Amino acid sequence: MIESIGRRSISAIEEVGRVGYFLRDMARGLRDVGTWGRLVIVQMRRIGVDSLPVALFIAAFTGVVLALQASYTFTGAVPLYFVGTLVGKTMMLELGPVLTGLALAGRVGASMAAELGTMKVTEQVDALETLAYDPQSYLVVPRVVAATFMFPVIVAFSIAVGIVTGWLTSLALLALSTPDFIKGLKLFYLFKDVWFGLLKSASFGFTIALVGCIVGLSTRGGAEGVGRSTTRAVVYSAILILVLDAFWAVVLL
Repeated sequence: MIESIGRRSISAIEEVGRVGYFLRDMARGLRDVGTWGRLVIVQMRRIGVDSLPVALFIAAFTGVVLALQASYTFTGAVPLYFVGTLVGKTMMLELGPVLTGLALAGRVGASMAAELGTMKVTEQVDALETLAYDPQSYLVVPRVVAATFMFPVIVAFSIAVGIVTGWLTSLALLALSTPDFIKGLKLFYLFKDVWFGLLKSASFGFTIALVGCIVGLSTRGGAEGVGRSTTRAVVYSAILILVLDAFWAVVLL
């Protein structure tokens, strides 16, 4: 048993070292703007524009559920205009960034891991090196930069859609007027709530893309290995999103 613990500890340390080397190589790849600069726009479209329908669909129903749950909780206890407070605060600080991040971990993270994993097992990454292309600046940097910049944009749309659907639900099902909903929305509003949620989402985007690239480029074992890498990328990304969410909650306090 002690031997097993020792082997696992050494393996964990080696994994941390590999991630450190990967980050070092990625930082070096940032200097090659001529290579990744023209590719980042394509990745922004794939990560940002193509992900909007999924993110907005989730945000819309999140806003509906928040309004209904808030009404159920507040009725008879506090004024109903606090529905606007809960919908606004929760979408900006928590559910907007986190639910969008978890959904895009499945879409973006899995896609990156599968694409890069397939390139790895079919030796396309080796072919890039043979052609004097740096895999970091050609494959990794555009994805990480695009995800870091586009996640806040997607989350901003998600927050707006969630608040709007919460407002519409309040009008249609809760007999709450627009002025009352806006009153609740403005009650404890701080500008910090918006930029904090967007900063959090940028860290989620960076993490998801980084995990997808690391796992994808370490793929072994053909098609079966690609499947394993895709699963690992989604699981690791979801876990790290929740860990980062807890970290940001402590920072906010």
